[in-house]
Amino acid sequence: MKNLIKHVGLLLLLAGSSALASAKVQLPSYFTDNMVLQQNRRLTISGTAKPKRNVTLITSWDHSSYRVRSGADGSFSFDVQTPPAGGPYSLTFTDGEKLTLNNVMVGEVWFCSGQSNMEMPMAGWGQVNNYKQEIEEANYPNIRLLQVRKTTDTEPAKEAILNYDGWQTCSPKYVEEFSSVAYFFARELWKDMQVPIGVIDCSWGGTPAEAWVSAESLALMGDFDNELNKMKDGLSQVELRANYSKEIAEWTAQFEASDAGLAKGQPSWASYAWPDDSKDVLNVPGYWEKQHLSNLDGILWYQKRVDIPASWAGKPITLSLGTIDDDDITYFDGEQVGATVGYNINRLYTIPASLVKAGTSTITVRVADTQGDGGMYGDANNVYMECNGQRVSLAGKWNYRIGLDMGKDLPVMPVSPDHSGHPAVLYNGMVYPLIKFPIQGVIWYQGESNVGRAKQYNTLFKTLINDWRRQWGINLPFYFVQISSYEQPEAVQPNSQWAFLREAQADALHLDNTGMVVTTDIGHPTDIHPKNKQEVGRRLALNALSGTYHKPIVADAPVMTNYNIDGNRVILHFNQPLEKPTEPIKGFIVAKPNGEFVLGEATWLNPTTIAISADGVAMPMAVRYNWSDYAEGNLFDTSGLPVAPFRTDK
Repeated sequence: MKNLIKHVGLLLLLAGSSALASAKVQLPSYFTDNMVLQQNRRLTISGTAKPKRNVTLITSWDHSSYRVRSGADGSFSFDVQTPPAGGPYSLTFTDGEKLTLNNVMVGEVWFCSGQSNMEMPMAGWGQVNNYKQEIEEANYPNIRLLQVRKTTDTEPAKEAILNYDGWQTCSPKYVEEFSSVAYFFARELWKDMQVPIGVIDCSWGGTPAEAWVSAESLALMGDFDNELNKMKDGLSQVELRANYSKEIAEWTAQFEASDAGLAKGQPSWASYAWPDDSKDVLNVPGYWEKQHLSNLDGILWYQKRVDIPASWAGKPITLSLGTIDDDDITYFDGEQVGATVGYNINRLYTIPASLVKAGTSTITVRVADTQGDGGMYGDANNVYMECNGQRVSLAGKWNYRIGLDMGKDLPVMPVSPDHSGHPAVLYNGMVYPLIKFPIQGVIWYQGESNVGRAKQYNTLFKTLINDWRRQWGINLPFYFVQISSYEQPEAVQPNSQWAFLREAQADALHLDNTGMVVTTDIGHPTDIHPKNKQEVGRRLALNALSGTYHKPIVADAPVMTNYNIDGNRVILHFNQPLEKPTEPIKGFIVAKPNGEFVLGEATWLNPTTIAISADGVAMPMAVRYNWSDYAEGNLFDTSGLPVAPFRTDK
């Protein structure tokens, strides 16, 4: 039996050796037919072939032949100089068995990354403006598309995982689920430059910036050491998952135990009617962070007194609370009548007939939210109670109490190593495998998932840019989109977290070779994914054409460069001419000496100078423009580009 086992093992070993010996050249996954190579650049092509064999490469653009010797493990590497833009060409490799890449173009390659507004496809869940016609007309054989599959990894991956088997020629078939911003950007470059354009779609919706930065660079910040140290310890994915399961269970137990509205696990705040307090009220529906509880993550208790008609007594009541972000437990006169997990689920509960008595009752809702907005939101028509065909609206003022403020009472919530928001995992899985592939530059659209952390983002975003430049070994042009307008308009919103995040993004312009696209004018109050991606792509292309390709075009709107206070007016000075609006100038707020902001009034003085004042403010201290979640300012330059949000009190 022992001899038989040895014989079988030898056969398997010989079979494996034979397979290796007959294997033809293997290249990185992004070396495929239809690819675009960056023109006039040194290109390293690494791969594997038969061990200790001569490997030959022939480039059809100059018919040069390159020869190297593969190592004992079959590895080899070529260094090739790419020509000026042109094609199609072929690359032919052989180690005794031939491999040819066909229809290869040489031109300009751009890396397109970020979260959902970069990911947003032409069709699918995106459906950009006029998407059916746009897809039908997307026949551009000199534009090539490469889409990186969504992948996380706790260590730098060796190979990029790609959709559609690698590079594809731009056509309706492949553009439909491709990044619309990347496509429109490529289309603008092609129309202007008439050279092959390659765009790499490397995006994932809902992801924060820290997921896209290398662990090495994140460690310099110190903000993410808890997660990074576990990865640094070399734990396997299974061990990291086990650690996370233990940590999240402990954290969740602490989360529940820290709720001031519970007494020994029982809902003490639901057991009685709270005293009326006109100060501690929130509008329902409406996110609490969009009212006066900005940056609150944790547990909030709502309560409303309701009058039950005598005709309803002893009968079941339908209770509708609409949608709640994230989870709720709902009580009627202290008794639980419903509970739901999930921010996008309509709450429709039944109050049992045995609980329904004529007179005053209380509805109490415990809402738990660990990130983002939070609260009872949605349509006011979906917040009601109903019995006997009679419906009573519950929209309006509700009392509230804070059961838990995570920022004050809890350690940071653990993040799963499998989650796309975990630090460094998207860099490892989706960016690192491509850093040896030469690119011209980066376009970036991300930031929504970091709203509420503007101070951190100020450093984090610049760290990301410098990190990618270091990884690629070149001072990459980096053009980014400032997050758009979103949420319901508020004329005076000095504490807008969206505005602070936009400011943190704009601060990256202090890095050289960067540019910013402003999109506050094309946002939507109820859609975080505005549909006019054509204009986003066009504005990004303006940055590239001006900054990288040195075309004599305008890519940036005027910037406020100086101001002075003249009595009850603040005089703003811009570096370029503005287009005088046909309607009254909007979007300004003014600070009083006590720090309170009020609506400002703008007076046009000349194309580069505007005066701002406010009724009843004799001594203005500061001015802010478009400083709100949903910005409605109407200042543009003469080419139609919007002025970016700014403040004089930074």
